[in-house]
Amino acid sequence: MNILVLGSGGREHTFTHQIAKSPQCNALFVAPGNAGTARIATNLKISVTDFQSIKAAVLTHNIEMVVVGPEDPLVQGIYDFFKGDTQLSQVMIIGPSAAAAALEGSKERAKEFMSAHGIPTAAYASFTRETLAQGKAFLETLNPPYVLKADGLAAGKGVLILKDLDEAKTELEAMLAHAKFGAASAKVVIEEFLDGIELSVFVLTDGQNYKVLPTAKDYKRIGEGDQGLNTGGMGAISPVPFATSEFMEKIETRIVKPTVDGIKKEGLIFQGFIFIGLIKVGDDPFVIEYNVRMGDPETEVVLPRIETDLLELLEATARGKLDSVTLRVTPQSAATIMAVSGGYPQAYEKGKPIHGLDQVEQGMLFHAGTGFDAEQVVTSGGRVLAVTSLDADFRQAIKKSYQTLSKISFDKMYYRKDIGFDL
Repeated sequence: MNILVLGSGGREHTFTHQIAKSPQCNALFVAPGNAGTARIATNLKISVTDFQSIKAAVLTHNIEMVVVGPEDPLVQGIYDFFKGDTQLSQVMIIGPSAAAAALEGSKERAKEFMSAHGIPTAAYASFTRETLAQGKAFLETLNPPYVLKADGLAAGKGVLILKDLDEAKTELEAMLAHAKFGAASAKVVIEEFLDGIELSVFVLTDGQNYKVLPTAKDYKRIGEGDQGLNTGGMGAISPVPFATSEFMEKIETRIVKPTVDGIKKEGLIFQGFIFIGLIKVGDDPFVIEYNVRMGDPETEVVLPRIETDLLELLEATARGKLDSVTLRVTPQSAATIMAVSGGYPQAYEKGKPIHGLDQVEQGMLFHAGTGFDAEQVVTSGGRVLAVTSLDADFRQAIKKSYQTLSKISFDKMYYRKDIGFDL
């Protein structure tokens, strides 16, 4: 089978790495890819939202399956584009339709879905520029801290958690009246703050059947002790130690099954991954958000723990036969540490040569923001490399990843040294 993976980050390198192991994989392409994917697949210089160029590549290379990594092409309707084109309609797409992708594309839509299907989540209300005054009044009815969420896609940076009421009102005005997050904050969801510990649950579904994949916990803040600005993720571990079998049963019964049933009831087309961001409050799970694809850097700890042929799982998903495949998961733990550019998540420099890649002997190295300058691998993004290790215990896996990372260097390289500190 010829496969195309869309995306350029650590998530897509992980998908490429796992798919390449399959005996069913004949030719593997990544668009646009990075320096890591270039070693195991053919990179194509195509934007993930340039649907016409993607079509041309699919026809040129006889692509039979497209695995969509990031959210933008899904929200913009790549599934519908393929299924509505007679030349592409038989190509398998791993990802939902645009209508289903609105579960990530709009925070308000996700909240309405949860409310309609009895899925536990925080109380909320939505506001626009026209209802800014009502939004400020609503903030006064809540207890701090205050949670403000840009309704649209904001690259993981559209959520603010603020302790001061006046600051919350100022930020609400900045989002609605001054487009702090661009079009993404034309509408803002204000919700009640839930106090607990977060985790991520991943579900693979063909729209009828589903498999609950390994749990993960990622670390979003740039600073140690979960301080400082939000990032796309500084590290992750899987499985989550506090997700006991009893707690997982609650998640499946109260959240996973009602989510998949809701997708069916609403007639949504969904053949792909549902990322459920959860918070454990006491002994009960609540949904923070849905994503309609795998997370990053959680993919780097979830996929390496799956022992079933990933391509076999994906093909069964696309053909509506997910119930025919057995999901096997290693009992080992996985830990990922992310190395980032100095200054990230604010301004940072690119083009820094990366040293020591040839010294890595253990674990897995997934490229996130890398490219080439002649033959030299250089930095090309904020999050640069993800180092993943497996071991019997998550603490040992974390230790291994730090040992590997100590062999790698680039100018102003930074990584958190406390991943897993709260476990």
